[in-house]
Amino acid sequence: MLNRVRSAVAHLVSSGGAPPPRPKSPDLPNAPSAQSAAPPGAPRSPPARAGSGSAAPAKTVEARASFSRPTFLQLSPGGLRRADDHAGRAVQSPPDTGRRLPWSTGYAEVINAGKSRHNEDQACCEVVYVEGRRSVSGAPREPSGGQGLCFYYWGLFDGHAGGGAAEMASKLLHRHIQEQLKDLVEILQDASPPPLCLPSTPGAPGSSDSSHLVGPQSCWSSQKEVTHESLVVGAIENAFQFMDEQMAQERRGHQAEGGCCALVVVYLLGKVYVANAGDSRAIIVRNGEIIPMSQEFTPETERQRLQLLGFLKPELLGGEFTHLEFPRRIQPKELGQRMLYRDQNMTGWAYKKIELEDLRFPLVCGEGKKARVMATIGVTRGLGDHNLKVCSSTLPIKPFLSCFPEVRVYDLTQYEHCPDDVLVLGTDGLWDVTSDCEVAATVDRVLSAYEPNDPSRYTALAQALVLGARGTPRDRSWRLPNNKLGSGDDISVFVIPLGGPGSYS
Repeated sequence: MLNRVRSAVAHLVSSGGAPPPRPKSPDLPNAPSAQSAAPPGAPRSPPARAGSGSAAPAKTVEARASFSRPTFLQLSPGGLRRADDHAGRAVQSPPDTGRRLPWSTGYAEVINAGKSRHNEDQACCEVVYVEGRRSVSGAPREPSGGQGLCFYYWGLFDGHAGGGAAEMASKLLHRHIQEQLKDLVEILQDASPPPLCLPSTPGAPGSSDSSHLVGPQSCWSSQKEVTHESLVVGAIENAFQFMDEQMAQERRGHQAEGGCCALVVVYLLGKVYVANAGDSRAIIVRNGEIIPMSQEFTPETERQRLQLLGFLKPELLGGEFTHLEFPRRIQPKELGQRMLYRDQNMTGWAYKKIELEDLRFPLVCGEGKKARVMATIGVTRGLGDHNLKVCSSTLPIKPFLSCFPEVRVYDLTQYEHCPDDVLVLGTDGLWDVTSDCEVAATVDRVLSAYEPNDPSRYTALAQALVLGARGTPRDRSWRLPNNKLGSGDDISVFVIPLGGPGSYS
């Protein structure tokens, strides 16, 4: 009995590894080059460059994927080579000519200083139209213009151990979100509370009378209140899981090697949904005030979840790791002594007698940017990593990694925004060397130098943030004005204006 209870609880806290059986997502996106359908007249992101999705032999596809950059940058072959230059580290932004990104969004990126062969960050900015799959009455919806929903979408994907997962997520995650919203189109446009159940098609499995299964009503004295907002949050969460499952299915084709952190923004029906799985970050700077819109998920911030899973399912530790944490690695000569430790239930520290099992390597070790799970990976949530193993071992790490994001919601209609109010998204290459307050100061400094109706001001701000984190070359390294080391990581930044004429019309 105890083992069954442990297994059940372990599944709840894991959020990773093999998920429970679930309905297959209809029309699973499987063509990265396909474009999301949009209603006539709806704004669109710039079209893909010719040949970006053309078929090629396997080796050619891998080579091209390695150099792939976001389509909206519209890079020429020469521009692509400059973007891939570790020595020059030229900042890349969309061209100042032609159609701008939705909401006049600003974007800038720069490659790392040699940390990996290519830039493993990816980005996506789309306007996606959702046609309803069915009406609340259960009858299929007749395709017709004007009855669907349109959402704006921004995504940053910070890849590791290869760029395949980040590239795949940048091309498909918004389509998974679109798919999850299809059942909600009519519900979200109806002011009444969401229905408890969607009616089944007559004759379909589950449509038969199940009244004999209803238990005593005393257990259900009232119905939980479910909001439209929570339905959108659930759709985004499900989309992340389906994206991760698709990566698991296609990892053997080398299309989704490695893994990636994912930071996504969805604007729908007046609200901004920020979903984060990883160590990227989003903040709103509004009238000088900083509003955090995400939490980083690292071995330190999720220590107790990881330790609880290791405690409940010790077989995942493979006899090589201990779920307990100690201030440092224990030496064999310290057996029998009392040393500081903490387990899955503790936020503080206590003393325990050192036993033989405590000599194993800790599940969570290190601190700050050097914190690791199983001495291998420094993030605890994201997409992919299905092939990730402990170094020199066959022990998988994926069961400890969760694909589920934390979703925060910001209601744009509750505040009158000015053109200087922005949502800043950045991969960890920005935040490793730049604080929230420094970003807010840069927002004020750069935007005040431009006219409020100048759409290029947000691209200039994104470029300033990237340049400020990169630094300048000096003494064979990249240095900040205070002579501290600049970021040697890939840096990608979106600046999304929350106010101003035409920003979200």
